[in-house]
Amino acid sequence: MLGVVPGGSGPAGGPHAKIERVAAPVFTAVGLVALAVTTLWAGLSDDSPPGHWPGTLAIAGGTAVWLLGMLWAFPNRERHRVLVGSYFVVLLAFGALLLTRDDVYNAFLSVGYPFAFALFTARVSIFAVALTAVTPLLTRAGLGTMADSPLWVILVSVVGPLLYAAYWVGRENDQRRKANDQLAESNRKLETALEENAELQARLLAGAREAGVLDERQRMAREIHDTLAQGLTGIITQLHAADRARDDPERWQRHLDQVHALAKESLSEARRSVRAMRPEPLAAARLPDALAELTRRWSESSGVPVAVEATGEPRSLLPELEITVYRVAQEALTNIEKHARAKKTGVTLSYLDDVVLLDVRDDGDGFTPGECAPARDGSGFGLEGMRQRVARVGGTVVVESSPGEGTAVSAQIPAIPAERGEPQ
Repeated sequence: MLGVVPGGSGPAGGPHAKIERVAAPVFTAVGLVALAVTTLWAGLSDDSPPGHWPGTLAIAGGTAVWLLGMLWAFPNRERHRVLVGSYFVVLLAFGALLLTRDDVYNAFLSVGYPFAFALFTARVSIFAVALTAVTPLLTRAGLGTMADSPLWVILVSVVGPLLYAAYWVGRENDQRRKANDQLAESNRKLETALEENAELQARLLAGAREAGVLDERQRMAREIHDTLAQGLTGIITQLHAADRARDDPERWQRHLDQVHALAKESLSEARRSVRAMRPEPLAAARLPDALAELTRRWSESSGVPVAVEATGEPRSLLPELEITVYRVAQEALTNIEKHARAKKTGVTLSYLDDVVLLDVRDDGDGFTPGECAPARDGSGFGLEGMRQRVARVGGTVVVESSPGEGTAVSAQIPAIPAERGEPQ
């Protein structure tokens, strides 16, 4: 038998579509072959009176023509159910007429069983099978030939349909049982996967919390270093300078004014850092202008002249990128003031196609980069913090220096425009 789902229509593609295309011709061919074989059998065993056989052939010819309607009925069994049902009833009527001509055609009526399962839904096909089974019985009862029927006719008419129906019912039950087993197994696997996902999600949440705490600690450490620590360093430097200038009231007052300005600025920046806000100079100006203002104030405080240059076409970057560039410049200038004893300094900001370069140079004492380690008092955090900050945004920092040759700090940052990320 063909593996056709009763009353179903397969999907547009795949093996079901192939079955759909070949099923109608195959069912039609089966019906025609059954009709031809039974007609041939009837002809070979014909002992009827003269004139009986031509009528049988005429009915068989009409039946053959009607069987060709299966080519239309099968593809349209869902859209035209009433017409398809009528087609099936007429087909059984042709079989009943043939059965009145010869008992052999009882075998032909058996094609009604596969046709019933092919043309109708599972529920309706049971009635179609029952109608197919009772058609030969009713025909024989009407002709009064039931008692004269041979044993094989009774078996074909009654036992055959029962066995056929039992086969399909059993097959459907097996398929449903397998489907239920597969569904139960799928549910079990799904429950296991959900439990594993819940455990994994809990681990991820715990890891995310730990990472968030660590990230916030590192951010606060950088911000404290860039604001409070540098501000306090500048205040201490100015106080020392004020002590040395006690005999010069004008210089002494200028250093005290610097102390007041540094204290106010450090307090403001500390508050902004706690709130994760941008540095005040960046909030009020573009990056090149903010760097120019930073170097101007640094030069006034340190007394070291600084040359500032910006090349390329300035453009707004992601806030985190601009903060990183600003903090790197701030840290490099602080290191120059604390350690370099430089006579002049240069700061260059270069906008290239896909990167932004920051170069801070001095002609101070210099050092050996490989021998520079954090001090126990934490004063060496600046260079390492600079590298960590730049690495967080996908950039790199290169420090070139040697004793007596000055120092050059170069930072390379990806130039991601502000409009491609978060708004400023």
